[in-house]
Amino acid sequence: MSDATLHAHSLDPDSFAVQVADSIESFIVAVTEVAKGDEPDSAVPFLLLEVSQLLLAGGRLGAHEDIVPDERYEPDTGPDLDVDELRERFAVMLDPVDVFSEVFDPYEPRRAPVPSRISDSLADIVMDLRHGLAHYRAGRTTEALWWWQFSYFSNWGPTASATLRALQSLVAHVRLDQPLEALDGLDTDEADEDEDLAEEAGRVMVQEIAAPLGLRAHHPS
Repeated sequence: MSDATLHAHSLDPDSFAVQVADSIESFIVAVTEVAKGDEPDSAVPFLLLEVSQLLLAGGRLGAHEDIVPDERYEPDTGPDLDVDELRERFAVMLDPVDVFSEVFDPYEPRRAPVPSRISDSLADIVMDLRHGLAHYRAGRTTEALWWWQFSYFSNWGPTASATLRALQSLVAHVRLDQPLEALDGLDTDEADEDEDLAEEAGRVMVQEIAAPLGLRAHHPS
């Protein structure tokens, strides 16, 4: 069966390809809407939900057998769409909690955490997903699935996992009424591997971030 046939409108909506593509397109649309800043009071909880749902699609791709593209070389999808505006909007919206600490490979011993940005991560994820979506919309379904699976392992999967952990931690700090550590003075351009990131962290009180980012402290009954 050709890619064009696979991509036809008569394709079973319950098929693996359609479900993955729908999940990915839904994530891109939702995150783009959040970045507009129309509802900043619900930004972080909404991002937590969207990244969680995306990783479900990623898990399905990861558990699937290796997808082999029909062609030896990847067809040209044209220039990738610019994500700088998306990145910049999230950087403004999420300040001062944009920077977080990430461990790239938990199975690599003695690897120090490095600073990352939620805004960079979200933009990079969207760029990866859009690349595969360009194949899918052009009728190259197998190529799209191959790209999404490959980049899930190599880039957007680890990036989304780290971002989810950061968002979950942010929500937990506020809901549990615990002060949040902020990486004051620590930028993603210069990571100090010789010092613990916690020693450089300042404190951002819950009341400074709860309302603007749609978070509420948990009050025991």
